[in-house]
Amino acid sequence: MKISKEVRRTSRQLFRVCLVNGKLDESRVRLVVNKIITSKPRGYHGMLDSFAALVRNEVESQRAVVESATFLTNDIQAGLKASLTQKYGRELALEFHIKPELLGGVRVKVGSDVWDGSVKARLEALKASLS
Repeated sequence: MKISKEVRRTSRQLFRVCLVNGKLDESRVRLVVNKIITSKPRGYHGMLDSFAALVRNEVESQRAVVESATFLTNDIQAGLKASLTQKYGRELALEFHIKPELLGGVRVKVGSDVWDGSVKARLEALKASLS
């Protein structure tokens, strides 16, 4: 479905209304969605899709997924949290996962940003450069 510029602009404005001190307010998001559904303005399906994408991107940018081959000590976890907080200038919710297939190193994903310092990624890059 093609979404008009006006609908995109409206969804961005509605998204900005949901921000309180730079953070997404869940109650405002629910209120906006309910208001759109009940009033059903022209192009409201596209508006909801665009609004949902903006909310999803914001939620993902507030969360960091850290994958490592082995368990990370509390000191390393705290150091990662401090580094990411300094880099992004805000608190992030960190999730730590153990992925033995990484072989070693760490992969960090924050929103659409990915830092892959795993041994597996380095081996794949070496394989690609040799072929």
